[in-house]
Amino acid sequence: MDATQQANPVGTDGFEFIEYTAPDTRALAALFESMGFAPVARHRSKDVTLYRQGHINIVVNTATSGLAHSSFVTHGTSAYAIGLKVADARATVARAAALDAQMFEQPVAEGELRIPAIRGVGGGLIYFLDDHSELGRVWDVEFTRETEPDAWPAGLSRIDHVAQTMAYDEMLTWVLFYRSIFATAKSPMVDVLDPGGLVRSQVIENATGTLRLTLNGADSSRTFAGQFVSGSFGSGIQHLAFATADIFATAEAVARAGLTPLEISSNYYDDLQARLGLDPALTARLKRHNILYDRDESGEFFQFYAPTIGEGFFIEILERRGPYSGYGAPNAPFRIAAQKQAQRRPAM
Repeated sequence: MDATQQANPVGTDGFEFIEYTAPDTRALAALFESMGFAPVARHRSKDVTLYRQGHINIVVNTATSGLAHSSFVTHGTSAYAIGLKVADARATVARAAALDAQMFEQPVAEGELRIPAIRGVGGGLIYFLDDHSELGRVWDVEFTRETEPDAWPAGLSRIDHVAQTMAYDEMLTWVLFYRSIFATAKSPMVDVLDPGGLVRSQVIENATGTLRLTLNGADSSRTFAGQFVSGSFGSGIQHLAFATADIFATAEAVARAGLTPLEISSNYYDDLQARLGLDPALTARLKRHNILYDRDESGEFFQFYAPTIGEGFFIEILERRGPYSGYGAPNAPFRIAAQKQAQRRPAM
């Protein structure tokens, strides 16, 4: 086995899709279309719509039967499944089975593919796909193409990372789960300050950078993370992070499409200017678009957020410049404060 195989034993090559369950497509369609996603295809036999931009595939499942519907009944509108691209899907699920992961199967209709899957955080699913079998043709086999839109309308290219929130006492179990199956490493745990208490955050990623997750453990239901766990009746995916190569161009594009970003307090930008000594013109530009900023010795990091939906689910848009490998941890308390402030704001 060469060094790459040792670092990434199942050949993980990023997130192939994220699947949501919802009663209908209206709310999620409005959110994703305001970010430049388009409904490019419909499933041939199920109430499932595929939204796409760049290499990001978002599946919205509104079926009234099967696991997706059961997940909606339990958790409400939620991202209940992840699809990972790996070198060999069958071999990966066999490895997971040997490590005592819980397998998942449900009946498939004629013409559908049997995609290998295991249970993950909160009873959600992790599907495995590859390029060397029929699984690499899932979008052509199971879906009917409806449109051929501009592939990069807002500049979003890929899923940078997925954040899963859970009770703190679950974290060790899921860290071990990911480390054993995917050979991920863990970063030092970070305490994130929330007005309602502490949230403990653990980054896990593989050595090739093709699988990045953050696990957030909540001790109190008064924290933003704890509200998500209690409000959605269990652990699960709380936020997705989409990458762009030009955060300012993306911010302008999504604003034109109708997205109103999470509003960040002006105090944040005063503090940022004082702490890092940024060019005032850059600080003003960040403030204009509600973009948060971080940097280290290796590079820079920019991020902004869409409004929260459902029981605390949200989407982040980010840009990494240089080999910056962090997640903007110093910005988390400001983001949480802004999200809690938005929750208190009366609906128009």
